Amino acid sequence: MTDLTNFSIVDLVNGIKNKDFTSEEVTKSFIKNAENSDKLNAYITKCFDEALVSAKNFDKKNISKGLLPGIPIAVKDMFCTKDVKTTAGSKILNNFLPTYESTVTNKLWLEGAFLLGKLNCDEFAMGSSNETSFFGNVTNPFGDKIVPGGSSGGSASALAANLTPATIGTDTGGSIRQPASFTGTVGLKPTYGRCSRWGIVAFASSLDQAGPLTKTVEDCALLLHAMSGYDPKDSTSVNIKVNDFSSNLTEKVKDLTIGIPKEYRVEDMPTEIDKLWKKGIDFLKDAGVVIKDISLPHTMYALPTYYIVAPAEASSNLARYDGVKYGHRSKGNNLIEMYENTRSEGFGDEVKRRILIGTYVLSSGYYDAYYLKAQKVRKLIKEDFDKAFNNVDAILTPSTPSSAFKMGEKKDDPVSMYLNDIFTVPVNLAGLPAISIPSGYDKNNLPLGLQLIGRPFDEQMILNLSLALQKRMNFKRNIKAWWK
Repeated sequence: MTDLTNFSIVDLVNGIKNKDFTSEEVTKSFIKNAENSDKLNAYITKCFDEALVSAKNFDKKNISKGLLPGIPIAVKDMFCTKDVKTTAGSKILNNFLPTYESTVTNKLWLEGAFLLGKLNCDEFAMGSSNETSFFGNVTNPFGDKIVPGGSSGGSASALAANLTPATIGTDTGGSIRQPASFTGTVGLKPTYGRCSRWGIVAFASSLDQAGPLTKTVEDCALLLHAMSGYDPKDSTSVNIKVNDFSSNLTEKVKDLTIGIPKEYRVEDMPTEIDKLWKKGIDFLKDAGVVIKDISLPHTMYALPTYYIVAPAEASSNLARYDGVKYGHRSKGNNLIEMYENTRSEGFGDEVKRRILIGTYVLSSGYYDAYYLKAQKVRKLIKEDFDKAFNNVDAILTPSTPSSAFKMGEKKDDPVSMYLNDIFTVPVNLAGLPAISIPSGYDKNNLPLGLQLIGRPFDEQMILNLSLALQKRMNFKRNIKAWWK
């Protein structure tokens, strides 16, 4: 029988609807792969027995309603799943069993999908390599000792290795797009407010956004349709009509104008990435697109702005983890000592680093000098994009300044690690949609991606452009299953 784990989500849905194979057969195929993948360390919690029960029940009912009928999906362990352990990759939440379901995952289940398991991630989504998780490093299926990117590294690794047919992650500064680029997959960060944040473990509330990671652009459009929508439980959710992104997907993008920002040509960028960028420009020209040089002058301030705003919000959000109501609790001779011991033992080094930075920039005497100034610069970054979109329909850039690097290579150099997000962070600060498309390989046969940035709530535009690129790039994931 054909290996069902090589199929796209669209093909799996059509196959199940046409009775070419059953949900149980699909589920067993992915479980088999996942059970032989411990070296990748992609899963934190496996729900394989429960998934098989769900698949069998689906097949018995013989009803193929919804966008994702009978599809097993593993999700990043930042999404609360009712009665299933949700850790955010942290010791402090190692025993946390939510009594509720996140809005986004609940939407997937309402469309006919069911949970395959919870995927590893950087602790509280803080990282660019998936090396900060309490549960250990995730490995990139493209090579042993190679990082998959972060923080959604477990999601990207599991997808690329065919351990799940699709997945969802969270993106605060590039945590979907960067690992997608590192693993040769498609990763979309929707417009801020497009997908509900309710039930997602918070990192930085004004930046976090859930989004899909998939094998193809067609799958990405389908999954985005399933997980989008207004949620009255989330005060940042925007009440806007959900597009049928799949039905409206087209590669006909003639006469659209694409901006090429000069500020994204950074110093010491590998020639391979510059060549790939030019290749992407040529392919879009072939599709009938008009290319226009643009300027985003405040791009150079995006990283320092992000690393003030994000830690500030994180220090506030993570104040709730004190060992009282839920999560890990340490012993102490008094209440204050219990707080201190709990947070000292429960948080890893990177989380502690960001809490300290955040607390500092919010402290008396420094709030105006750092946090308030960063918010003003953030507004200028958004205004740059607003001005650009008066003249262009979308913006094309590299996804990352390099391909995936070796484990430990940047772990002891936080600044070098943070520079991995140089092309993705501005998008989060401006609240825009952006997608990373697999576009080629470097000299070490590691994937490289291109990023398309769109206007607010114009995900359809960047999906259409991505489809046009996908057809011309004809990217193939050349992975040998060395981990089995």
